[in-house]
Amino acid sequence: MMTNTIISSHSKEITIGFNAPFCVIGERINPTGRKLLAAEMAAGDYSRVISDALAQVEAGATMLDVNAGIPMADEPAILAESIKLVQSVVDVPLAIDSSIVAALEAGLSVYQGKALVNSVTGEEERLEVVLPLVKKYGAAVVAISNDETGISEDANVRFDVAKKIVERAADYGIPREDVVVDPLIMPVGAINMAGRTALDLITRLRTELKVNTTCGASNISFGLPNRHGMNAAFLSMAAGAGMTSAIMNPLHSEEMTAIMGANVMNGVDPECRKWISKFREVPAEGSGQRERRQTRRRARA
Repeated sequence: MMTNTIISSHSKEITIGFNAPFCVIGERINPTGRKLLAAEMAAGDYSRVISDALAQVEAGATMLDVNAGIPMADEPAILAESIKLVQSVVDVPLAIDSSIVAALEAGLSVYQGKALVNSVTGEEERLEVVLPLVKKYGAAVVAISNDETGISEDANVRFDVAKKIVERAADYGIPREDVVVDPLIMPVGAINMAGRTALDLITRLRTELKVNTTCGASNISFGLPNRHGMNAAFLSMAAGAGMTSAIMNPLHSEEMTAIMGANVMNGVDPECRKWISKFREVPAEGSGQRERRQTRRRARA
């Protein structure tokens, strides 16, 4: 079963899908926990938003997430302005990220292309306001598997919430391929079986619900040393289990290398072209012939 989620900008279309390369959604344009960025955005200074957008695309992001959640600021206006500016400097599609419906609408109204709305939960009042917006603007949506009862540690409950959101989206005329499920990754340092639970849930979402999936990748390593190493291990295993995208920091080479390797293993980097072009060492001037001679000698020996 092919489930392709198509997201586009004004000039570029990307596919999140089981037979597509893993989709890296750059997370950096988010003032939460970044005091300087928050202060600048609130004051109308978007220079760091632009530099973060350019740096993430340069590092290999497939898409960018744009968030403007700043307390006491005009989030709808700031989010709309950020989206317009980011779309003027990069061609990748965007995820419009807000918990405020007015901000989502402001972002969607200026967005050029088909956006990914981040996000809707299984809570009734969220479904009733976010899904009509997704339908109105022809967007796709991230479905987070929690509801009024909070986040369950039981993977079956999280699966059921995801299923409910997919069914409710269908009621609004939003097809399953336009719902990307976030199964909620728990910190493995706090919950020992969080990794195994997440991988099993990702596989179920792919095989039973037949949806694409995403997550906040760094949640898995919260509170642990060497977070990048842990994130990298999780991302490659998650891609093997069927996860098709992640909201993450593309500036960290350890995680990006894990994803490039996972693309090779999943057969979505034909002839390892991307891997080779990234990592092939360019021989020093004149060393090529010497190496070839040595290789021939070894072959004869």
